[in-house]
Amino acid sequence: MVTKQEVLEEFDVQKLDDERNVDLPDEKLESGSKGELIKLAGQLRDRRNELNQMASERASKRDDLNAKTREKVDEAQKHREQRDEMNSAVQEHKNLRNELNAKANELFDEVDTMKSDLELDDGKDIDELKEEIEQLEFRQQTEVLSTEDERELIEKIEKKRDELRGKKEKVEESGDLEELIEEAEEVRSEASQHHQKVTELADEAQEHHNLMIEAYREADDIRDKADEMHELFVEAQEAADRHHEDFVRVQKRLRELDKKEERQRKDSRAEQREAAKAEAEEIYQKFKEGETLDTEDLMKLQKAGLL
Repeated sequence: MVTKQEVLEEFDVQKLDDERNVDLPDEKLESGSKGELIKLAGQLRDRRNELNQMASERASKRDDLNAKTREKVDEAQKHREQRDEMNSAVQEHKNLRNELNAKANELFDEVDTMKSDLELDDGKDIDELKEEIEQLEFRQQTEVLSTEDERELIEKIEKKRDELRGKKEKVEESGDLEELIEEAEEVRSEASQHHQKVTELADEAQEHHNLMIEAYREADDIRDKADEMHELFVEAQEAADRHHEDFVRVQKRLRELDKKEERQRKDSRAEQREAAKAEAEEIYQKFKEGETLDTEDLMKLQKAGLL
């Protein structure tokens, strides 16, 4: 079984370094300054982007492995189909071989019956007699024999020739025996050809079977690597998602701080306007009472709309 470490090494995949991950403590989120949170948001964003890139690379390698797995499964399936075709052809040739052998057996049984009827099974067959006669004649021509031995040899040759002539006459009289023998031998030969085809096709079927098993084994190995690569992808993607979620939380907190600052600015401006208005009214009252106003006082009255 393949391990994550083996997959990391084989496919030159960068290991996820947890020490480079960015943490977001709740205390820092709630009480951290705006400057600290802006810096933290940048760190979370950068790490999230790195992890997303890592996840994307791992997903790409996983998809490549899954594609190779499918290729191997397709290859195995093709060998399975070819094996099944071969086995089907093997069965067809077996059936033909068996039918032909059965027919040949019937024909040879007819030959034996005909020979028995013609008494051709007694003694040696024609081919054996021919060979024996040739051997005796060769001996007569090549050996130096006494008169008595030569006479015995000649008598033996004549006896064999008489026996051969007798068998040939019976065969000639039998009419269809030779044709029957020839037909039986042809059928047996055709059966042998089908048997040879059975052997060849069975070997091919076994070869495709072996290739199918090997392809399935390779597909399983690649699928295991793809599964481990998927786990590595999930690992990186989950880390990226966590960083993104924390980045969003920080961004939300920064918006809350911005709104709070805006409210404080608005409240401060309102207080300043009220104070300025009160001061202007006080100056205006003095003006009505006849006091002399300086330039600054006049500007305050003008700004307050009282002049």
